[in-house]
Amino acid sequence: MGNRKTETGATGLFAFPHPVDEVSARLVATGVVLQCVVILATGWTLLVVVLAWGFLARVATGPTLSPLGSLITRVVRPRLSWAVQETPGPPKRFAQGIGATLSIGALVTALAGAGTVSYLLVTVVLVAASLEAFAGFCLGCWLFRILMRFGVIPEETCEACRDLWGIR
Repeated sequence: MGNRKTETGATGLFAFPHPVDEVSARLVATGVVLQCVVILATGWTLLVVVLAWGFLARVATGPTLSPLGSLITRVVRPRLSWAVQETPGPPKRFAQGIGATLSIGALVTALAGAGTVSYLLVTVVLVAASLEAFAGFCLGCWLFRILMRFGVIPEETCEACRDLWGIR
């Protein structure tokens, strides 16, 4: 994994893959759905820590430091015969950043005793991950596209996205 292509051309531990395998992304999203369901069913704050760590790790390194990402890319995905479906990395990283923000918010509110707010944030993550896992619709990627279209995210952030989404 040391020389994988990245969005910045960087290699090594803190490099996010570009392009990303859409099948792997959807499998990771399925794992996030399962985590959220267990959190909502049990209320275990420790699982919110695991959820938040997973998102933070995926923002920083893609699947490298994420237990779920590593499980999917190293164990599950190689055993599937489905063709690789490449998609740009920057929107997926942006989506992971949104997940990190929401899950950290859920952790902070859970630790502060605001369980209802924490459950609401986990539910938002559950909905977004379900859309990705089961419908192939990445809510964070859609928002990334909107922000690119309005110039909030510069086009050079993802040259491939400009062609993919017909921006300008």
